[in-house]
Amino acid sequence: MVVSSPELVWHDLECGSYRADLRLWRELAELSAIGADPVRILDVGAGAGRVSLDLARAGHLVTALDLDRDLLGALRERAADAGVDIETVYADARSFELNRRDFDVCLMPMQTVQLLGGPGERVAFLRHARAHLRDGGLLAAAIVTAVEPFDCSAGDVGPSPEIASIDGRRYETRATRVHVLRESVVIERERRIDSSAPQRDLIELDRVSVSQLEREGLEAGFHPQKTRELAPTRDHVGGAVVILRA
Repeated sequence: MVVSSPELVWHDLECGSYRADLRLWRELAELSAIGADPVRILDVGAGAGRVSLDLARAGHLVTALDLDRDLLGALRERAADAGVDIETVYADARSFELNRRDFDVCLMPMQTVQLLGGPGERVAFLRHARAHLRDGGLLAAAIVTAVEPFDCSAGDVGPSPEIASIDGRRYETRATRVHVLRESVVIERERRIDSSAPQRDLIELDRVSVSQLEREGLEAGFHPQKTRELAPTRDHVGGAVVILRA
């Protein structure tokens, strides 16, 4: 049974309920199949397994890579509960080295590529991903392409809070401000457990366009393919999935 630490609860509340992209990852996996062999997938920034578990349930061979040991631990427990096998790897996306170099697909969902810290760090990730993909394999990375700024403290109406009751405690998280800068987007949240004072959490995303990520892919030895769009949902902004072929 997975123990719900506050960090895991926040991760699940803020990321785990998103489902709009799962069909696309399954489609890319199916397009990458060679004969009857299972598709080998590397999920980078896998977290607690939102995408990895879905793909493993579909019969694919999944390796989940993340830099958070607690989230990977939760993923392993959830995989065991679901009766699927997922290899987990604790490593940095910008410097990982795995024994397997024949992955069919490398996925980076949920704008993780915008958390890497700038063009040089993204190219480092792309080069490592290219080294682990078979020739003709696909890399697919989701990015936010348009963000509307708002500030609840200035009277703007932000999104509704996300709430969960777990082990007798009430968890609430809400985005309260989005600040769009020249080179980044800063997302501010307030998190509260029961009636405690809210805690402030900040996430800074690099601003990256489709064309920029494609240029970085070329530098790393990839060939750009047709970009796919992710439609917005009630709770999540839309975006694009940049697809690169090895």
